[in-house]
Amino acid sequence: MNWNIKFITEENFRLHVANTIKAYGKKLLPYDLDKLNDNLIDPIKMIFDKNVYQESWEELIKGEIFRQRDKASNNDIGYFHQRIFQYFDGCHVPDNGKEGGWDVIYENNNGIALPEGDIVHTVYVEMKNKHNTMNSSASANTYIKMQNQILNNDDCSCFLVEAIAKKSQNIKWEATVNKHKVGHRLIRRVSMDKFYELVTGTNDAFYQICMVLPSVIQSVVSENEQICTPNDTAYQELIELAKTHGSDDLAFSMALYMLGFATYNGFKQEKI
Repeated sequence: MNWNIKFITEENFRLHVANTIKAYGKKLLPYDLDKLNDNLIDPIKMIFDKNVYQESWEELIKGEIFRQRDKASNNDIGYFHQRIFQYFDGCHVPDNGKEGGWDVIYENNNGIALPEGDIVHTVYVEMKNKHNTMNSSASANTYIKMQNQILNNDDCSCFLVEAIAKKSQNIKWEATVNKHKVGHRLIRRVSMDKFYELVTGTNDAFYQICMVLPSVIQSVVSENEQICTPNDTAYQELIELAKTHGSDDLAFSMALYMLGFATYNGFKQEKI
């Protein structure tokens, strides 16, 4: 593959992708029945979902395993979005909880131009995966943190950078704090593409990363023998459990019931 990206080397990008995959850790382990039920599945919901969405039991179980893995992997994707900036000129990624707890700190001695014409030399970043991941309390606390940073250093700006924003933007962030709407031109809400552009000086920098990402992931996975597709056994184990209750659809439902309700009145008399 010809590497035409100027702001990060192919070697560093491959290393970052490999480290992100490593962060998946235990989520790459296969799901057996015990692991599937670690957090207690909801048999009632699963039975409703099967019949309302007209899915097979196998599709439903695979979907539940995917949902559990997906929920657990959100932090790993946060790792990808945050720690890639350690390879960009002028960017620093503090250790967790250090240096004010900022996700990324960007410094440029030549000045950083903001849309309204302000020039600062440091940007402190709080990074979120999606625009709707903060509740009102978290949003207010984040804004107050940024406000305090600007009070202590008027040569900086604070960004709430969103990987999945509603649209491409670099705007003044207006938040609600103590039931009052507040805003400051140095406290900004910025989509990931605009932050990439600011840091790299390349208009489509984030697009360039997105375009090479699939092939790099495939290459890294294919070259690493320790990364393999998990052989999930939960569905087959449920089939075997269902056989103790019969051979019809209710038997599989009973197998699910026994995962969540084995000690409940009535259910504890059933054979397992």
